[in-house]
Amino acid sequence: MPLQKQVYQAHRHALPGPDDITREVLPNGITIMTRSNFNSPTLSIKGYLPAGSLFDTDEKLGLSYLTANGLMTGTRDHDFQSMYNEIESVGASLGFSSGTLTTSFSAHCLSEDLELILGLIAESLRTPTFPQKEFNRLKTQLLTGLAIREQDTSAMAALLFDQIIYADHPYQRPDEGFPETVQVIQREDLEVFYQTTFGPGGMVLVIVGDVPAQQALDAVKTALGDWSNPNQVERPELPPAHPLKKTRKKSLSIPGKYQADIVLGCLAPPRKSPDYLTLRVANNILGEFGMMGRLGQNIREKAGLAYYAYSSLSAGIGPGAWEMIAGVNPQNIDQTIALVTEEVKRFISEPVSEEELADTKSYFLGRMPLLMESNSGVAISLMNLELFNLGLDYFLNYPKLIQDITSEGVLQASQKYLDHERLAIAVAGP
Repeated sequence: MPLQKQVYQAHRHALPGPDDITREVLPNGITIMTRSNFNSPTLSIKGYLPAGSLFDTDEKLGLSYLTANGLMTGTRDHDFQSMYNEIESVGASLGFSSGTLTTSFSAHCLSEDLELILGLIAESLRTPTFPQKEFNRLKTQLLTGLAIREQDTSAMAALLFDQIIYADHPYQRPDEGFPETVQVIQREDLEVFYQTTFGPGGMVLVIVGDVPAQQALDAVKTALGDWSNPNQVERPELPPAHPLKKTRKKSLSIPGKYQADIVLGCLAPPRKSPDYLTLRVANNILGEFGMMGRLGQNIREKAGLAYYAYSSLSAGIGPGAWEMIAGVNPQNIDQTIALVTEEVKRFISEPVSEEELADTKSYFLGRMPLLMESNSGVAISLMNLELFNLGLDYFLNYPKLIQDITSEGVLQASQKYLDHERLAIAVAGP
């Protein structure tokens, strides 16, 4: 038995499963998941609500981002300073953030401060006031960040890629918006967005750490069990994204830069796809394992064309993307694109070697227990179980799912989604 599989089996009893995950859905729609860990006197609290930039209009893109970041700037019982003073007085942390589909929160604290931190989470979610002064500060900070983004070749190449691969789909829009869309947002817009999208329906809250399951459940019920919002609207369904019919390329010139960034790739399936784990293995071989897989080995190490070259597979509730990314000297743009395209062509023409496959399987089996070593890692994992409806026994079944992947399976799955003749190519540089 490979060493990594032995490690996985040795730690299998410590992995989350139906026997030690407690899950309960409250009458108001909040799903609570908790798992006790009495080896450390700390807690990780994480969760999300179905309120994100999917609700933003094109004219006011960035509204959900400002709303999420404004939740803790003032509430019915705390102003900005007193809120953070209370959190810091017990050595805890708490923050909110927004994505395309969700507004998320994350907290870390001592177990003795569970009620305090849950109370502040509930207060931020239930009674935000969005003070004008703090709104002005947040808006200025976001506009500054967007100005910096416009000079970042990596960020702009990624934005261009999304506009190609997700054409006419909500995923083509950046969650933070654009300077012109943020500029028109007013404080009152945050109130309207909050009143219509924030509520307990579809909310998930996870607590992992030094607390008995029933105590955690009772604490959440006390803080949020009576929350309601009859005006909360349901998140709209995501439309499908359509693969390109031929290669499309977009370039953006950013004067004064000495590096160009390239992103090229194709659509990938949602996280729930039966191809997902096979594609994770494929992506690791193509551009992640060791010194960034085949891409790093052949494009950076052998050809010397790139400062870095790797691949990335993203997958969520909606369509994902399989991206090949490189940072290069501007003189090497065309040559790098050609070589990456050749690597893609080779990857979908012949099976990966048994050695590559075995190394990658060992990597995935060895990494899983490490991801579960912290309360935070377990909390994130439980949240994903719920978000993607994977089942409470997913991590116990994980080693067999990995071991069942074959080189022929990797080839067939890659051929379904990678096509060297229908690539989205984005370049940003001088």
